[in-house]
Amino acid sequence: MRGRRKRRQMAAIDQINVTPLLDLTFLLLIVFMITMPLMEYGTNISPPEMNSDKLPEDNFKSVTLTKTGTIMLDKDTVTREELPALLARLKESEPKTQLLLRADGSRTYNDVIELMALIRRAGFQDVSLVTQAEGK
Repeated sequence: MRGRRKRRQMAAIDQINVTPLLDLTFLLLIVFMITMPLMEYGTNISPPEMNSDKLPEDNFKSVTLTKTGTIMLDKDTVTREELPALLARLKESEPKTQLLLRADGSRTYNDVIELMALIRRAGFQDVSLVTQAEGK
């Protein structure tokens, strides 16, 4: 009798039910599939809108970065070296002047950021980026 009883106990141990393990595995897989994209895109940013307020009609100057990389202050062509000095003089003489930055769409992000850094070094902390209205 003892031998039969021992064999039955061993038979029960030999058969492990894997259904709960599979359920747990699929549950963890689903949880990770849902949470990973949320962790990746969790950075809080506010992208600029394309349709913004109208441009000011007076008391503004524009800095333009053309398709070829030429920098223009209003309608005058200037070099990267001349621009900070010209803008610093403008800031001293007319401190309420608003500065508008226009860049050709084919220019790289790096080019626009470098130009903004030059403008900030000249004393203009608030620069408006000019874009086209949506649909144009």
